[in-house]
Amino acid sequence: MGQGIAWQIHITPGMELAFVTDIDLDAARKAVEQIGLVPVEADRDELPMLSEGQVLIGTDTLSILHSEQARGLDAFVEATNSIGNAADYCLAAIEAGMHVILMNAEVDLLFGLLLQEEAKKHDVVVTSDAGDQHGVIMTMMREIEMWGFDIVQAGNIKGFLDRYATPESIREEAAKRNLSVVQCCAYTDGTKLNIEMALISNATGLLPYVDGMEGPRCDNVHEVMKLFDFDAYQGQGRVDYILGSEPGGGVYLVGRCDSKFQQPYLEYYKLGMGPYYLFYRPYHLCHLETTRAIAEACLHQRAILRPDRGRVSDVYAYAKQDLKVGQSIEEGIGGAECYGLIRPCADADPEDCVPIAELEGEPGRLPRLLREIPKDQAIHRQDIEFPDVALRRILRGQH
Repeated sequence: MGQGIAWQIHITPGMELAFVTDIDLDAARKAVEQIGLVPVEADRDELPMLSEGQVLIGTDTLSILHSEQARGLDAFVEATNSIGNAADYCLAAIEAGMHVILMNAEVDLLFGLLLQEEAKKHDVVVTSDAGDQHGVIMTMMREIEMWGFDIVQAGNIKGFLDRYATPESIREEAAKRNLSVVQCCAYTDGTKLNIEMALISNATGLLPYVDGMEGPRCDNVHEVMKLFDFDAYQGQGRVDYILGSEPGGGVYLVGRCDSKFQQPYLEYYKLGMGPYYLFYRPYHLCHLETTRAIAEACLHQRAILRPDRGRVSDVYAYAKQDLKVGQSIEEGIGGAECYGLIRPCADADPEDCVPIAELEGEPGRLPRLLREIPKDQAIHRQDIEFPDVALRRILRGQH
């Protein structure tokens, strides 16, 4: 995705790529060279002056963001799957006066409120990306609400789900898709899906109907209208998903219109008899749409999506296998130990339930189990010994 974003920025009129960083310097170099520009390696002590057609590359993101040159830049795109480090990068970019675009749903969920507070202080925008499912849903939602519909359900279309996938079991599939095994596992076990829908929840106030959402299997998105009991929602909009449906890679919305005046028009427009109506988009294009989020922030000071309703929902950790006393959690999101399910925060004791994003550790400093936890049971704070890493320090400051 980072390489795709670099490409898209370069080909978008009015935008210019300034720097690319990665923990693998060769990956940063490739991102620049494949779009026909010249990479110039950053020096930790003094950043080089660049000529036309040159792009700065490096592995030390913070040193670049803290430099004087960074204060002349407009926007920063965070596209890693880290959390604690990503929060540091975003805070440094905000302090430098940059708008921040998050193609990183994990840091968006855990630190979204903190980043928004810092953005206000520096008069910049922090926004979710426009091309991930939650950004696409939010853009559709604004349009449908403008037409006068009430949002009944905001939905994701998930191709495949295995809550018990591990980085090892998914290794071959990850290689086919050019993904890290951890990223691929987070997609496969549904944690990323739940995070995306929690971002929608925190932006709009829509809630899951059940923990983890219902997620029925179907063949086509139009079956949505028969699979869910929208009357049971009693006026509370919901987030959910369907599994294995065509069009793969799409998103959908269900809106309600009770207007007797409008309903004959909507029937004529082939949307059905009402009062519930289905709208869907058969694709989301990830990096191709990132530049829209950049433009909205830079030109109009508008966010595609941000947690305007506060912390309405979160994604909590559940055991993916029987966990033993003393066992370390190697990876919170996308690991072999746990998966994440969305729950309304009002239904979860904040002193008890563990948001899965908080389980990110550092090499040699990982969360450790203090008691046995059976498979599929929720993980509680008293079950975990947390290392004193940067992520925990930031969380304490946030709360």
